[in-house]
Amino acid sequence: MRCPRCGERETRVIDSRDLDEVSIRRRRECAACSARFTTNERIEAPRLVIVKRDGVRQEFDRDKLASGLRKALTRRPVPEDAAERAADQIEAELRASGSSEVESSEVGRLAMEKLRAIDQIAYIRFASVYQSFEDLEALKREVDNLYAQRESGATVK
Repeated sequence: MRCPRCGERETRVIDSRDLDEVSIRRRRECAACSARFTTNERIEAPRLVIVKRDGVRQEFDRDKLASGLRKALTRRPVPEDAAERAADQIEAELRASGSSEVESSEVGRLAMEKLRAIDQIAYIRFASVYQSFEDLEALKREVDNLYAQRESGATVK
């Protein structure tokens, strides 16, 4: 690591702290000029590729996923960071699968699962776009299914 003050390559780590599961904060000192500075290190995760329905491969974009979840959760009484947390959980599940390629349908299924647990209206919003219901009857069946689960006391998955 180069010293930001003098450019010397020789530095020593004074203190290390885990920020979260994937990043570490290190306090360093330059051997030449004694300047102290902080670095943040992140574990570089392997590439995750999403395979679309038409066979096109695209690199996983967590921000795109979070944006879609945020749109579904717009003006709903949920915590402000609910979409971000759900996107983090979905990404963690995808990476934990061990596969470098994931079907887009799996990402959609996980997103619907998370939204269903967070807010049922957001779930219906997302499902109506994602599943592109053929008609009102298909949408009504999905809403009826949610009602039946809620009244039976079944856990929403």
